[in-house]
Amino acid sequence: MSAPVTLDVAELRQLVASGTGPRLIDVRTPGEFEVAHIPGAYNVPLDLLREHRDELRHHLDEQVVLICRSGQRAGQAEQALSAAGLPNLRLLAGGMTAWQAEGGPVRNGKPRWDLERQVRLVAGAIVLAAVLVGWFVPPVMWLAGLVGAGLVVAALSNTCALGMLLAKLPYNRGPRTTVGAVVSALGDGRR
Repeated sequence: MSAPVTLDVAELRQLVASGTGPRLIDVRTPGEFEVAHIPGAYNVPLDLLREHRDELRHHLDEQVVLICRSGQRAGQAEQALSAAGLPNLRLLAGGMTAWQAEGGPVRNGKPRWDLERQVRLVAGAIVLAAVLVGWFVPPVMWLAGLVGAGLVVAALSNTCALGMLLAKLPYNRGPRTTVGAVVSALGDGRR
């Protein structure tokens, strides 16, 4: 399997500025997309894209650049769409993190904490509480060890069960996205 084709921020900015740029597909959650996204991008959350890739494939027949926070989910989306037979896929190297760091234009919405920051808060609060309560009820300190083990597994596997759980909270979900809404938006955006 060959590595996906990537574009850096400067290359994508140049393509977007040309007026004939590629279709930008942001595979982050609706909540993440709502906070900040590249103007003109379409939000097609990764889970929706995976589930409806064959249907979406018929609406993505031109050049497509996949975007996520850092590049990992965009790579997963590229694999799913490639398996559905969609050519001309590229990834934004470094994702929105790189885009914002290099001053790319962003449409901002309602601010909220990143999932990574929420995970640090929740994991840290659980460990702190377990240590404090553990002074009086020693077996509770094992909870701190379990959280530590979970963080190690998250780092080694590059997945985070706590992050996936927090993403399901209403605070993080943002507006509901359906395949019908995505297909409609993609159809309205045809050049």
